[in-house]
Amino acid sequence: MAREIPTPHYDKLKAALGNPKCIDDIKLLNEAIQLYKQWIGKMASLKTKNKMRVREMVDLLNWYKNEFEIELIMKKGSDFLRRQKGQLKLDNSILEEFLIHLINPDIFNNLKNLEKLSIGPQNAFMSLAFTPRSVQDLVSKPELEIKTKDQDFTIGAEIHYKFSSTKFFEPSQSINGSFNLAVLATECKINLDKTMYQEAAGTAYRLKQGCPISKYYVIVEYLDMSPEDCRLTAIDNVFLLRHVKRLPFEKRDKSEEVEKIHKENPIDPEVMWKFVVEIEQFIEAVWYDPDEVLRRGSFAPS
Repeated sequence: MAREIPTPHYDKLKAALGNPKCIDDIKLLNEAIQLYKQWIGKMASLKTKNKMRVREMVDLLNWYKNEFEIELIMKKGSDFLRRQKGQLKLDNSILEEFLIHLINPDIFNNLKNLEKLSIGPQNAFMSLAFTPRSVQDLVSKPELEIKTKDQDFTIGAEIHYKFSSTKFFEPSQSINGSFNLAVLATECKINLDKTMYQEAAGTAYRLKQGCPISKYYVIVEYLDMSPEDCRLTAIDNVFLLRHVKRLPFEKRDKSEEVEKIHKENPIDPEVMWKFVVEIEQFIEAVWYDPDEVLRRGSFAPS
């Protein structure tokens, strides 16, 4: 059974189309949807594999972002659409959807059980805690609290659970449910500033409390802070796609300035390939094998 591919960017376009505040942009948004379909169709028609496919996908990503963000939104959009494109998630959702298409057997050599994985935006598991109200409640029915957080892009699986205060799992004394366990999570940002970075570090820490082997990345187009050593946090890596700082405040709303920085600093396929390599190394690894401890002479893999 083929996996159902999430469409976060397309969903945001349709949501904007139904937003009463976007009434002046109906024609433009319909044009954007047709442009979106061209972009997805061009990616689907690619015949190359591995690194060459990533390079061609990034070329198409640059083309689409130029057409959508500059030619449509900045040059033709209403004042509301230009100001609120971030709140409407019209721009950073492009990267969210691109990463979903990146997880492809024509790019990853040993990607197995693809249809069984949860790939894309998810409300991901962070922690589980038992919270009985009293000793009496402890033996009557389990009480628990599960913390989750929305993540822009994940690779994981749906986990189902059932707890009971009786070994017979009687319905009146049992609780069951499910959550999405993300073993790899990525935050997609147009700009990354100090506050966003600290928030991402906190999220990474909490996610790894719930799943210590998980990986957490940040993918960003423009840097709006001084670079930091992410090894001091639970973030595994920050990928800067355009190798450039954010435009000064007075230039951010000028289409010619945005167009110039897009042209001079396009999204780099080599940076995207580095991200692919990190994912591939992670999904191909044996995360922990206790039988190997005696052989290598240490608990932690070297």
